[in-house]
Amino acid sequence: MTPLVSRATELELLDAVLDRTLGEHGGCSVVDLAGAAGIGKSRLLAEFCRRAQARGMTVLRGRATEYEQHIPYQPFSDALADHDVELTGQGVTDVRGDRFGLQRSIAKLLVRIARSSPGTGLVVALDDLHWADPASLELLDHIVRHPPNAPVVIVVARRDRQTTTSLDAALTRGIDMGTVLRLNLGPLAEQACVEVLAPELAPHMHPGQVAELYAASDGNPLYFLALLQAGQTGRNAGQKAGWNAEQNAGQNTQPHSVGLGSVLLDELTPLTMAQRRTAEAVAVLGERGSAALLAVVTGREEAEVDADLGALADRDLLRPGPAGRWALRHPVLRAVVHESTHPLERARMHRLAAAALADAGAPAGERAHHVEQSLTGWDPQAVAVLSEAAERSVSTAPASSAHWLGVALTHLPDEPQHATLRRDLMLRRARALGVCGGLQESRDLLHEVIAMSPPDERGSERSVRAAAVTLCAVMERHLGRYTEAVALLRRELSRTPGPSDADRVELGLELGSSAPHATAYPQLRADVAATLDLARSLGDEVAQAGALSIAALGETYEGNMGAAREATDRAAALVDALTDHDLAGLCEPLARLGWAAAFLERYADAERHADRGLAIARRGGQLYVLPHLLLCKSYVHHQTLRLHSAMELADEAETIARGIGSDELLAFVLTNKAYAQMFAFPPGDKAALTVAEEAVAAAGSRTNWWASIAWCVLAQAAMHAGDAQRARAAVLRGGGDDLNGLHPSMRPLILEILVNSAILTGDTPAAATWAERARKEAEQLDLPSQQASALRSTAHCLSAGGDTAAAAELFEEAVDRTARGGAVLWEAFSLLLGAPLVAVGDPDRGRAMWTRARQLAVAGGAHQLTGLADAIHSLVHTAPPPAQPPVPVPGLSAREREITALVAAGLTTPAIAARLFLSPRTVESHLSRIYRKTGVTSRAALAVLQTRLELNDATTGTTGATGPTSENA
Repeated sequence: MTPLVSRATELELLDAVLDRTLGEHGGCSVVDLAGAAGIGKSRLLAEFCRRAQARGMTVLRGRATEYEQHIPYQPFSDALADHDVELTGQGVTDVRGDRFGLQRSIAKLLVRIARSSPGTGLVVALDDLHWADPASLELLDHIVRHPPNAPVVIVVARRDRQTTTSLDAALTRGIDMGTVLRLNLGPLAEQACVEVLAPELAPHMHPGQVAELYAASDGNPLYFLALLQAGQTGRNAGQKAGWNAEQNAGQNTQPHSVGLGSVLLDELTPLTMAQRRTAEAVAVLGERGSAALLAVVTGREEAEVDADLGALADRDLLRPGPAGRWALRHPVLRAVVHESTHPLERARMHRLAAAALADAGAPAGERAHHVEQSLTGWDPQAVAVLSEAAERSVSTAPASSAHWLGVALTHLPDEPQHATLRRDLMLRRARALGVCGGLQESRDLLHEVIAMSPPDERGSERSVRAAAVTLCAVMERHLGRYTEAVALLRRELSRTPGPSDADRVELGLELGSSAPHATAYPQLRADVAATLDLARSLGDEVAQAGALSIAALGETYEGNMGAAREATDRAAALVDALTDHDLAGLCEPLARLGWAAAFLERYADAERHADRGLAIARRGGQLYVLPHLLLCKSYVHHQTLRLHSAMELADEAETIARGIGSDELLAFVLTNKAYAQMFAFPPGDKAALTVAEEAVAAAGSRTNWWASIAWCVLAQAAMHAGDAQRARAAVLRGGGDDLNGLHPSMRPLILEILVNSAILTGDTPAAATWAERARKEAEQLDLPSQQASALRSTAHCLSAGGDTAAAAELFEEAVDRTARGGAVLWEAFSLLLGAPLVAVGDPDRGRAMWTRARQLAVAGGAHQLTGLADAIHSLVHTAPPPAQPPVPVPGLSAREREITALVAAGLTTPAIAARLFLSPRTVESHLSRIYRKTGVTSRAALAVLQTRLELNDATTGTTGATGPTSENA
């Protein structure tokens, strides 16, 4: 192995990574080795692996390869082959499951290997990751965002200038999170090359000549060593021909034309014709280069191939790998040999390789690579392999699936007898592109499919044309082109002859999904009802659930809560009765139903629907649905004060949305992210305001649902930043002067922003007007959180007018409403706003409110609220209160009282179990008895009951009986 020189700083940092990983609090780390081709990344990677092995760690090494860039999970599969395990039971390229589930499974597998005996940790070294397939990059991104909780080091080597945007974004995100260490490798120092490498590798070469070679190489080790070897044999040594490794390897150029390519090709000159052919076969086969397979590809006896392999190894052109496989010395050398092979001979070798791999039972994805390289014209059998590979990878590696179908389409003759096959392949490719986030390309391809499909198409219940129109509308919708989507669908529904009933239902459901973004829901109500009636006549329960979920969300948004509750109940009854298999192709109803339940403040139902939708969407690879489901769950966690998970869910949605490329979807995602950050980050932090500003920038000049919400969140962020004027302007920009553009079912909460901004700017008449409107609208909505917000708005006005006693009563009533509704965020918020006012007349009660609020804020990760609590501490705690034992809820045993007090303190069941040395099941049994005795039905209500008793006791010295008084009742 070539000596490692001039990398002392990098090695010191890498040693520190190993020390930290194997330390007492060690966890997962990712190391990013970036630099030009031949700069020494692989050599440094090898040294890192050697040092890790010396410390007893398990080391797995994998490599991405230039000519196999569409084989899914190839570098990870290569690495895990060292551990004698596969990524899945069926093998990576044949798996048909959920790629997101596969990512989680691999992360768990890494943890298991890291913790297994005798190793004390795991290093996964992935070389040449700039050539990795999209599925591998998704997997790495998952590991960066969700580091395994184990002593695991993922170290990747890549060429920085050839790195894809997605890989660079994933690694940069990890740097921001503190989970990725980036080392940018530069040229070697001249002293290291001239005084260390050259004397050892070329002892007889004159130092002056070595210095010339160093200058020609620009300090690049690979080029320097190649020139050094050439110089020893008296060949074309010091010639510098403008070589640039980035331009001369792996970028569809002729790497042997100048510079390094010429030097490397020169190494092949002394070979016999048979040896040269064997080297070319190794370049064709890549990591599959066993003697047996090489014999098939070259058409020679295995013994003859073995002799050639020995000769090539002696010249250091080939190096042995695991399982008797051979590879060329360096990827750049492979590129040189592969590209210099005669095109006809190269295609013949790939064709023979595909056939041999088929005989050996290799998966279609691996064979498809060789089929692609060997295709020179139309070949039905070859296209069948590509089609099979695409089908097997569509769920776990949709980008690879789209690629294989694209290759097949490229070679399909444009003749009438192939029109049906062409349309089928195009539709499948469009679906795959949509799944992996290529919405624009999918949409363009679907336009071609629609043009190829005559309107009078007959012969099946569901036509290809209708499927293409529906899918195209989905792509338009997720690209934010709602007007185009609606026009496309209405045109198809109104054509003569019309679509079949089954197609009409499918088109109608998508119309119900797209149109509300372009027009008010009442204008669509009749279309949704017609689709529901038609689905019912066909006995299609899935379509009925879809239509009802559209109605539920539409009515909820419009503030028609009676109709919304009815539609939500009917949709939920249908959805709950359907299997995951029934909903596999249509899991968007779960997203709409989840959002409808969330706006109705049925948080448990909303999270249940979102969780089910996430499981189905991930299994089916429906990438564009995931952000809506993730944000629904994030919103629920935000309202119920679980801010850490709310931000994690929003971050995952942001990753997907940025990949999809829809500005409007990104605006919605960033809006929700800013909403969570606003309460999660401490007072004075500007991150939420920055994200909200990006959200409105992404929304642009639009005035639809998502744009108005983005402006309102910007307004709230501005209020948190102390800019009342900007807050007012943002709300009016999002809702218009009459505010009718605001989300009706959330309008009271948004009006509270205007009330506060008016009071802070001295416009008390406007504050009173908006507070009164909030009261009326909240009364119509009959939603606890909105009613609480309206109460706070009135309280703000009263407090500004000096009537603190009346304001305090309203804040307390707002606390009661939010606690009953389960909106823990607004309960804590109301407690904090009310505590100082209540403390004026009742200090003990004010302190109890403050304590309860701060407990909720700390437990929920609401640093904004804990900061507010600390800021008003002096207003509430004018004198230290005497120590008081917790007031017991009457009728409970001592253990039940203890558990009730811990519930009121915000502890979860596992935390209570750990505190009292009980099992979680025992705690739940106690809680069931507590609910029965007290008459309450939830933890939130029980906490409110305990708090009320404490408040009443602090005021009167007594407690009111709320349930049975017998210990054994």
